[in-house]
This record gives sequence, C-alpha cells and structure tokens, in this order.
Amino acid sequence: MDANCISYKDTGFFSQTVIDYVDDAPALRPFYGYRPDMDGFAQLLAAKNVLADRQVLVDVLNQQYNAITHIDGELTKAPLERIKELLSADTYTVTTGHQLNIFAGPLYFIYKIVTAIKLTQQLKAKFPAHNFVPVYWMASEDHDFAEINYTNIGGKKVHWWYEASGATGRINPDSMRQALNQYKGVLGLENHALPLAQIVEKAYTGFDKLADATRYLVNALFGQYGLVVIDADDIAFKKQFAPIIEHDIIEQNSFNKISATNSELQKLGVSIQVNPREINFFYLLDGLRERIVFENSSYQILNTEIRFTEDELKAEIALHPERFSPNVVMRTLYQECILPNIAYIGGGAEVVYWLELKSNFEHYGVDFPILILRNSGLVISKKTSAKIEQMELSPVDLFKPADLIKNDWVKKHSDHTLSLNGEWQELQAVFDKIKQRAQKIDPTLAPSTEAVSSRLKHAIDNLEKKLVKAERSNYQTRLEQIEQIKAELFPKNSLQERAENFGLFYVKWGQQFIDELIKHFEPLDFKFTVLSE
Repeated sequence: MDANCISYKDTGFFSQTVIDYVDDAPALRPFYGYRPDMDGFAQLLAAKNVLADRQVLVDVLNQQYNAITHIDGELTKAPLERIKELLSADTYTVTTGHQLNIFAGPLYFIYKIVTAIKLTQQLKAKFPAHNFVPVYWMASEDHDFAEINYTNIGGKKVHWWYEASGATGRINPDSMRQALNQYKGVLGLENHALPLAQIVEKAYTGFDKLADATRYLVNALFGQYGLVVIDADDIAFKKQFAPIIEHDIIEQNSFNKISATNSELQKLGVSIQVNPREINFFYLLDGLRERIVFENSSYQILNTEIRFTEDELKAEIALHPERFSPNVVMRTLYQECILPNIAYIGGGAEVVYWLELKSNFEHYGVDFPILILRNSGLVISKKTSAKIEQMELSPVDLFKPADLIKNDWVKKHSDHTLSLNGEWQELQAVFDKIKQRAQKIDPTLAPSTEAVSSRLKHAIDNLEKKLVKAERSNYQTRLEQIEQIKAELFPKNSLQERAENFGLFYVKWGQQFIDELIKHFEPLDFKFTVLSE
C-alpha cells in the first residue's frame, strides 16, 4: 500500500480540543502530564513510580491465557514471553482499551491495537534498556450490550439478537450462531475468507464467556506481535484496588476532583465527555451490574433490595472486592494501579475525557500516563484509487463535502472561466474610488457606499454559483464518480473507520493487512493516514 498523511484538522472530523492537544496548546497543559513525544517518555521513565504488583499481574495473565493456549498454543507463544517480561522492573506497558464488540466491531478497534504495537516497537528502539509490552484492556465489565452486539460489514449489519444483562465479558456467546453464520456469509469464499471464518468460528463457539472469545479473536490477529490481552474482572486485581474503592465510595473524592476540573475545562470551551457521579462504582454479580447510590443513610444498589451500612460496605469490599466495578472515570485509575503503564492510546473522545481526570490521579498518588491519540486511517481499494487518480483528487480533497469537491473540480476543468474573482476585484477598485469621492462630499456617505458594495458582492457570488451549477450539468457523468467515491470511503458521511468492520479487508489481504497498518502508522506524528492499494 501507498501511504499519504494529512493533518487531523484538514479532515474536519476531529474536535478543536483534540487539535489543541496535538498542537500543544498552552491552555491544556495543566490537564495532563508529559507530552506525547520521545522527550516526554524519557522524562516519565526517569520519574515513573510503579504501583502494580508485577507477580500478581503475571500470575493472573498466565491463568487467563490458559483458556486459549490449549486451542491456540502456537499463537500464544509471543504473548506468554511478553508476560514473563512484566516481572522485570525495566518493563512497562502501553495500553489501549475497548469494549468487546463482536467480530472486532468497527475498524478503529483494530487501529487502536496497531497503534499500541507500533509505539512499543518505536519505544524499544529509542530506549533499548527497557522493554515495552502492548496491552489490549478488554472492557469486560461494561454492561451496555446494545453498543457491542452488532457490526457493519460490506454494507450489511450483522446483529446478535439476544437479551443480556450484567457485565458483557461474562455473557455466554452460545446464542451467536445466527450472527456468526451471517458474518461468515458476507466474508464469502475467496482469498483469505476461510482462515478468518475459522478464527471467528473458534472464538464464538469454543468459549463460554465473551471475554475469552474476544481474547482468542484478538490473539489470533495480534498474538504474533506480542500483544497481551487483559481482563481486569478478577479478584486478585480488585484486591489491590480495594483501598481506593473504599475511600472513593465513602469520601466521593473522584466526584469532587473531576467536577472541579470539568468546570475549568468548560471555561476553555472544552466539550465535557463524561460527568462523574457521587459514587463512581457499580455492584457486580453474574447477570447484574447496577449503580451504587447513597440514600437514606445507607449504600443502596439500584433496582435491587441490596443495601449496606458504611461498616457493612467496608466489610463487603474487604471480603468481595470483585463485586465492585469501576465506571468510566474510575476504570482509568484502576488500570494504572494494576499495570506498569506509561501510555494510554485512545480516540479523540477518550483523550478529552482523560484530560478531566488528572487531579483525581494526583489525589490518589497515581502517575498519569502519556495520552496518545490513536492512529486513524482510510483504506482505498485499487479500483477506487484509479477513480481518484483519474479525477485528479488529492488526499485532502477526499474529506471535503461532495458539493465542494464537485464545484472545485468543475472550476479546474471547465473550458470557461467560472470564477468572477477578477471581475469583483475590478469592481472593488471602482467602489474604493466612489467611497473616497463620497467621503469628500459628505463623510456620512461612506457606510452607504459599503452597503451597496456588500449587496453587489452577494449578487456576484450568487451569479458565480449559477455559472458553476450550469457548467456542472455538462460534466454529470464525471461528477457522479465523486458521489461513488464519497459513498464508498465515507459510509453515511462518517469516517470509514467508525462504520466498517475489518473483515473484508482481511479477506482481501490476510495478515498482510495488519502488517501494512503497522508499517505505515506513526503514533507520534499525529497525522491521518490514507492508505491506497
């Protein structure tokens, strides 16, 4: 593949806050730690205080990988070697996380992990005395099943029709047969369709928990690169986090700290992504994940009869920390407590909500990781690349609205001069003379001259639009290609990575698709990557 990179700003799909973070806007500096560059990593490595119990981490990961090693022994060799490295004080993790979307959901699921893998390779080259392990954190405790029970592939929506409750990682995927058959049907039989069909078949029929199925799928795609998949829904991990669970529920520290930070961010015009609750934990049992609230002098579990006094709550946390599940604002702190982590890779919205959290990390004495905006990409087939080349469109042009692309194209290729800019400049010169003459006669006439000039400019602009519109009809066939290009690359006017599953790209290129992404993505360049076949 050929790669062209453009700025995120030029795509029009990223918030001003994300652009400001990438561009090192001074106003945002108080809301994160070190800059996302090699100098920032050097500074963090020199100061890093690891809170994680490395032995517990390695023991739990080995236990979790036992679930897939008997099926996927060859592909677990690299991850198991990387897990061993985590015992060393010189080893750190680079983490990305996502929900357990079936069939890996949209493309950016894949892009997150590729960014983590590539960054660890670059960090190792820069700091050879250290080891860096890419980690995919499964959001196995998330309970929003409606966000993960479908994927879009080749213009078709594959849906897992099932009524689920509780943590999604604990759901048994045995009811996925209809969705599995539909997904495999879209893959077809050509090229690399069979290997991918075998992977998803094993993933969703070989395990009784969606978390284990997802680990198998992700490991089949990325295990050879040393990616380690972690499921934090584990009692050993929760025991380490128990003191913070207790303090935060009772003292409501995260609510107070993050609320104050959000007020400061709002003054800067930042659109707040998550708002903390007074209590930022759920109560977790099989089939149940409900909010904890403090009402009537007791801690109550919503939609149940379960309630605790303060002493009973402390005892429950001490005996059963696995029953307490962090929400989105506390999950980040939990992650940094159980991993020797130095960077978190997320999408634009994730980077913004992490900016809300630094004061809470400082309160609990936990190092804040370096925030990395994940790589974004647009994959263009050979057929579409030929159309783009024929239309003489640049990578930046592709992100413009279709009408603007058409107008620019017609102006460039028409045999007629459709721009009236030259004529307007001549008229402006005339109005400048009229204005000067009017001011000499009566200074109060200047605004009247400006008003006439503005009306004429509006009329000239409308006339130019009519000229372009008339000329467009002469190029209707060529302009239809622009519609086809936009429809293929931006489904429903959204980024391809947010709408399309990786499946058909894998069918076409196999594991080379992943290799090409790793080759071309540059995590610290902060550019949008356009990949053309």
